[in-house]
Amino acid sequence: MTTKTNRLLLDSLSRRDALKMMGALSVAGLGELAFPEVATALGGKSKQRPNIIFILGDNHNANLIGCAGHPFIKTPGMDRLAREGVIFEKTFNTTSLCSPSRASILTGAYAHRHGVRNNHTPWTGQMTTFLEHLSNNGYDTAFIGKWHMPGKGLPDMPFLDLFVSYTYREGQGSYFNCPMIVNGEEMPSRREYITEEVTDWAIEFMETKRTERNGKDSPFCIYLSHRPGHPPCEAPKDLRGMYDNVKLDLPKEIDSWWFGKMNQNVFQGIMMGSYEDQYRKYCEVITAMDRDIEHLLDKVDESGLGDNTIVVYLGDNGMQWGTHGRHGIREPYEESARLPFIVRAPGLIQDPGSRREQMALNIDMAPTLLDLAGIPVPTEMDGKSLLPILKDIGVEGRKAFLMEFWKYYPENTPSYMGVRTETHKYIEFEKGREPWLFDLINDPRELNNLFGTADGEKLLPILKRILQEQSANASVFSNS
Repeated sequence: MTTKTNRLLLDSLSRRDALKMMGALSVAGLGELAFPEVATALGGKSKQRPNIIFILGDNHNANLIGCAGHPFIKTPGMDRLAREGVIFEKTFNTTSLCSPSRASILTGAYAHRHGVRNNHTPWTGQMTTFLEHLSNNGYDTAFIGKWHMPGKGLPDMPFLDLFVSYTYREGQGSYFNCPMIVNGEEMPSRREYITEEVTDWAIEFMETKRTERNGKDSPFCIYLSHRPGHPPCEAPKDLRGMYDNVKLDLPKEIDSWWFGKMNQNVFQGIMMGSYEDQYRKYCEVITAMDRDIEHLLDKVDESGLGDNTIVVYLGDNGMQWGTHGRHGIREPYEESARLPFIVRAPGLIQDPGSRREQMALNIDMAPTLLDLAGIPVPTEMDGKSLLPILKDIGVEGRKAFLMEFWKYYPENTPSYMGVRTETHKYIEFEKGREPWLFDLINDPRELNNLFGTADGEKLLPILKRILQEQSANASVFSNS
């Protein structure tokens, strides 16, 4: 590392360090009672708390992973993560949009509570992030990569030991030579490609903390936020064209040259050329991200931290590629709402390579990570810890969750509120559309709206009751 980088990583004697020292002493005072099960499982006989690496993808369709059954994409890193851990097959965001989902991941709360309701609503910091809870309890913390929530520049997060992000191009950044902001100081990218740049920062932070640790209980948490697969997608030169000759299975009804530019789909800066070519580029950048995930996993294991480090991969929202005549996110279809979610926790997970069918949510991330660290889950969080399900495939999961969305310019999707249960989905729109009611068991592609039918009338009362229970004290509609 350069002297400048070393200084940025080792900046010390600040308020956040004092807070962490007090938190570490508090946890240490609890002895083995605070986190014996997780620490022992992950670290053998050691009672050290686990390190955590949380990796976030962007616009990543849940099926776009090799181990999820995709017909051609190459994702050996994520496949390895699933082989050595577990993959959750029914994971969802609660608001199908980037900024609200990211705020929900950090806070464990629904959008109607944390306040980031769309991509134009500023982050307020009105709710405490799981990173701050970890920091206050003795963890060294780093946020590295894409922030992508509205506001004036990057937020003030003094509890972080390392904050590496960017504001370039309204926070979307660029795939190549993206200028970075490191602990408030602007600097050029050290690596040409964005996933390599942020991964290097994560590895350096991990190696620095491993050296500092020296057998002491001073664990770290790295929040590594990637740009792929946000448009316009640009892969490294050596990966370009790798999927040019594969057969695609995109919806046959789409117009390959004009779909996405018109027909109620907002132009996203990616549709110059054929739709098939854009999908191939999307797959290329996911593979590029995956390569750096595998590189990070190698470094974790080579450093000797693998047995005591939890690695999580999650997407912020899904992505529609022509299904239901739509491109992108926002709509409450499964392709928009479903997320890829994989957890590797050696020793804790007794059945590596298995799958979990229980429903998991983006709001469950914060409580799960705190629970894994032996920190009590704050009552203000709406999500629930998934630790019991990680340990035991037979533990019962949630039965339903709330879906919410606030219309914003220039998008055409109206405000909506609804529920998804284990078997059905019911959505009410503020205006312009009749409600949706889908039987997800018999109609998994959501092609047959049962609202207004005899079957739908039988289901409607119980689904309305569930919606009322899930949406208590919440509404997306302007007249309520």
